[in-house]
Formats: sequence, structure tokens, C-alpha cells
Amino acid sequence: MSNAAAPLYIQIANQLRHSIQSQVYPVGNKLPPESQLSQQFDVNRHTLRQAIALLKQEGLLRAERGRGTFVAAPIRYAIGQRVRYSEALKAQGRTAKFTLLRALEIPAETAVAAGLAIAPGDPVALIERLGMADGEPISVGSGYFPLALFPDLLTDESLAAFEKTGSISQWLSDRYSVDHIRCRTSVSARLVQPRDAKLLQLPLNQPILLAESINADQQGRLIEYGVARLRGDRMELVFDNETDSLDKPTA
Repeated sequence: MSNAAAPLYIQIANQLRHSIQSQVYPVGNKLPPESQLSQQFDVNRHTLRQAIALLKQEGLLRAERGRGTFVAAPIRYAIGQRVRYSEALKAQGRTAKFTLLRALEIPAETAVAAGLAIAPGDPVALIERLGMADGEPISVGSGYFPLALFPDLLTDESLAAFEKTGSISQWLSDRYSVDHIRCRTSVSARLVQPRDAKLLQLPLNQPILLAESINADQQGRLIEYGVARLRGDRMELVFDNETDSLDKPTA
């Protein structure tokens, strides 16, 4: 289907997207008023709002009540030795919030067992949560922890402490006196799966970033195999220079 055959609001969204990508409307700048854009594209406001809503869904635009619509800046997350997701968001002036989705004991599947250097079928705790930035869902993270190291991890007391801190790193430090050090991270792209699409409020044909990580403590023990699904339209992963030694945990 050619662009001319696409619905009018999609044609307008394509033109606005091109203007954003070519810096006609730089990141952080406010879009012209609806009346001006409606006149520019010779459409009614309903059609224009459909186009803008599409770009908001893609993460290219954000609305601020009482101020207007702005070109959204990507959320930058540095992949370094330290696992500090919440701090990275707060440093950019964003409000980080997490919702616990699942916490249960399961047998380690092949990939999890290999990542944690345990036997397939060994018990692990799955901690899955939805990450939000400024009220917008941006990530679904699944962390697998060996229960041989953390036998009481799934108790009500432990999970209550986790939900109170909202930070896996802080939780592990407070409760178990262990550090949370990144050993290795691999990043790839794939189409979002149906369950994640619903959680992340994405269409099924939307690509996401898949980050698989192996984390250790200060003694070099493997403590977490993590799989994060990130909104590729909102997240920008930056590999920090400190990651030269990602294959080997440091004390």
C-alpha cells in the first residue's frame, strides 16, 4: 500500500514523524498549536488528533496538561557494572515506579540454568515487575534468583521489603548484604509478545529491545539471570566505558 492510499491521519503522522526525525521539531520543543497544524495539513482537528495520538503511542510525543504537546526525549539507561535502573531514571528528572507482577518458585529452564550455572530444574525464584517512567509503562523485567542462595526470598516478609524499596539492588543489599554487579548483558530486538504488548501498551507489530543479563555479588557468585523487555520507541541503551570488564564480576 502506498503512502497516498493510507488513511489521512497516518499520512499526517508520517509527515510529523519525518519532521521530528529531521530536527524540524527538536527534542524538547513544543509542537505548534492544533489550529496551526490543522491549517497546515488542511484537515479538521479530529484527524490531526488521531495523528498526534499515534505519535504519542510511539513515544515520539508527550502531552503536558495545560502546556501543550512536546517532542519526547528518549529515556537513557547506561549499561554499566552497577545495576542501578531506578537511579538512572531519577537522574533524568523522571519518576520511577514499579509494580510487582509475579513472585513464585519455578524450576530453572535451560537458559536460566545456564545463566546461573545451576542444574536445569533447580528451584529459582521468578520476580517479575512492570517498570514505569512518569506514569508510562516502559519495561517488563523478569529476574531469576537461585533459591539455594536465597531460600527465604519468596516469604511474605521478604516480598514486603522488596515492594517497600522498589529496587532489587537495594533489596538484596538490605536483606542479604550482597552487591548487585552486572557480569554480562546482551541486547537484541524482537517483536513484542502479546502479554508484554498489553502491559507496555504497544501494538503487536511493535519492535522492542530484549536485554538479557547475568549479575553477580561481591564474591563472584551468580545471583540473578535477568530478562528485560524494553520499549524500543522510548528507551535508549548506552554502554558505559566501565563495561569493558562485563565478562568478569569485580569484588
